[in-house]
Amino acid sequence: MPSRRERFSSQGSFTGKVSLKQCLILLLFLLLAGRSFGQQDQSSNLASLLAAAQQAQTANNFAAAAADYQQAVKLRPDIPELRANLGLMQHEAGQYSEAIRSFQQALRLKPSLYVPNLFLGIDYVQTGKAKDAIPLLLKAEKMNATDPLPSLTLGRAYSSLGEHASAIRAFRRAIHLNPAQSSAWFDLGITQLDELEQDARTMTSGYAGSSYAKALYAESLVKQSRYKEAASLYKNILASSDQPPCMLSEMGFLSLKQGDTQSAAIQFKAELTQHPECSLAILGEARLNIAAGSNPAALQLIQQIWGRDHGFFLTTAPMLFDGAAPAQAQGFLNYVAQQQSSGQLDPGLYAALAQVVQGTPNTGADTSQLLVDARPSSPSSGTSDQARRQYLAGHDASCVNLLKDSLDSSGASTLQMLAACSWFTGDYNLTYDAGRALQMLPSHPRAQALYWSIKANEKLAYESLARFQQLEPNSARSHILLGDIYRQRQQYDDAQKEYEQALALSPNNTAALLGLASAYYDNANIAKTIETAHQALVQSPDDPEINLLMGEALSSQHNFSAAEPFLLKALNAKPQMLPHVHALLGEAYAADGKTQDAIRELKLGAGSDQDGSVHYHLARLYSKIGDQADAAEAIQQMKVIQQRRREGAVIAVQDAHTPSPDDVP
Repeated sequence: MPSRRERFSSQGSFTGKVSLKQCLILLLFLLLAGRSFGQQDQSSNLASLLAAAQQAQTANNFAAAAADYQQAVKLRPDIPELRANLGLMQHEAGQYSEAIRSFQQALRLKPSLYVPNLFLGIDYVQTGKAKDAIPLLLKAEKMNATDPLPSLTLGRAYSSLGEHASAIRAFRRAIHLNPAQSSAWFDLGITQLDELEQDARTMTSGYAGSSYAKALYAESLVKQSRYKEAASLYKNILASSDQPPCMLSEMGFLSLKQGDTQSAAIQFKAELTQHPECSLAILGEARLNIAAGSNPAALQLIQQIWGRDHGFFLTTAPMLFDGAAPAQAQGFLNYVAQQQSSGQLDPGLYAALAQVVQGTPNTGADTSQLLVDARPSSPSSGTSDQARRQYLAGHDASCVNLLKDSLDSSGASTLQMLAACSWFTGDYNLTYDAGRALQMLPSHPRAQALYWSIKANEKLAYESLARFQQLEPNSARSHILLGDIYRQRQQYDDAQKEYEQALALSPNNTAALLGLASAYYDNANIAKTIETAHQALVQSPDDPEINLLMGEALSSQHNFSAAEPFLLKALNAKPQMLPHVHALLGEAYAADGKTQDAIRELKLGAGSDQDGSVHYHLARLYSKIGDQADAAEAIQQMKVIQQRRREGAVIAVQDAHTPSPDDVP
């Protein structure tokens, strides 16, 4: 099944300017060396072929250049560089199988050649042989430490194999060598999303009862404005002896969103009493003072945070004004400006506050400064103790500086501290690395490790894709990403416009067609869904997600016989999508009179039942075959699901009417 990255067609042409320049230099060398090849006629013919190849290559007529090199290789089969050049031209012409053979022959003659090692690896990735590509690309990395192409391709190889952590390290190296390479940022962001999704499934399936899983879920509920559900979950988390840091403060900010400033004040104070290192509680108290118009007290608290750790303030400052009335924010900024003009305020702090109020906050650590091949060293007990003192004092950056070079040699407690320090100071790459290092321990605290990896990847993926969009502001991929964001926010008309712009730039782009078809389906335009999904299937007939969408659309029209073949292909979809596929297949089989097959599929799809309909269909089929006991059980399960749905709807309505501090009585 195509990966998310492959669906966006991010690979394109692998050939970099450096590699083609090397090819041209080699070509000139061979032309000059032609007179020394022996027979005058042969050397004359060879020189003529090489000149023609160079001319064709300059004109981007790679097929013609490959044909010239093919003739040249027949004249001098003993020259590995000729075979390498032939392979390059075949690669550029899209003749990957032929290019692979040429590169293999070149390496048999001279294993130390850089270009055949690199491009044989590239073509293996292109042809689905990523595992075979990795040793070649690792060798190419060692041979040329300044070319980002081996690392970029290595990342793609690892990503296609689902080895996300290795892929992320490789993409980081590529970006370290060339921060302006947009494809590397794109691939990095997509891989971070893929790993986040994988880790989230692991957390849900294995550690759903942990406070760390609940904390992640509570955060997602807050983002969806499902405040009452989140509040209930935070109470559960706070009752746990093992929990992520600053949970009381997180609940305090939730209370602010609900308009309950009194509870928020109690929660922030309790946090500082129990965990004085939590600067988030100080930020919360500053937020309360801004809302109350107590600007001097708010600024004093902010200066305390700034003195503790600049990075923490830069990454969390937007929370100061989240939900605050514009007049409150502007009033505070006016007061701060007065302090700045009188020379009583750090210019850096004033600039940071101004950026936040203007809506352009600093997002923390510069992700171009990536940790690449850090050299581990065992921290002494004194260093660890010193780092803990810094952490407990709220000096997160100092804690990071003491521990960042000992990632691969620290114990669980030190790594958990490093993950927290780096998170709060905004060094999300280091948070991610600490989370991965935790997972490598023999008896690692898996829930904590997943928690930090998931949180870091969420931030890093956003930053990576934002950097990509800065570098490619009007590319098809940028419009597809924006379309996906609009679709997630249920702004379907805006999503459709973005996908259409992507298709204008890249006609028949599979990702854009799938996104557009999905937006049509979400917007209840079934006819357009089917039309667009059909176009996508012309490009990728076996893609399970497109087949699933087509099957859904046809099923919604009760055209089950037409939907069935598409749903069968959708059985190759990701594991989390399979219950829905089985449920749809069950409906199709039931409509076709295949009762036993329908029961089997509906049972497999029971996990996707959100409204009780799957269990209702099961009950009817059980009754049809005279199995009243299972029919009654299915009806009971349907009622449980419907009751849960009604309760959730009540809470959702309550959340939708939760007063904010800005509501007028």
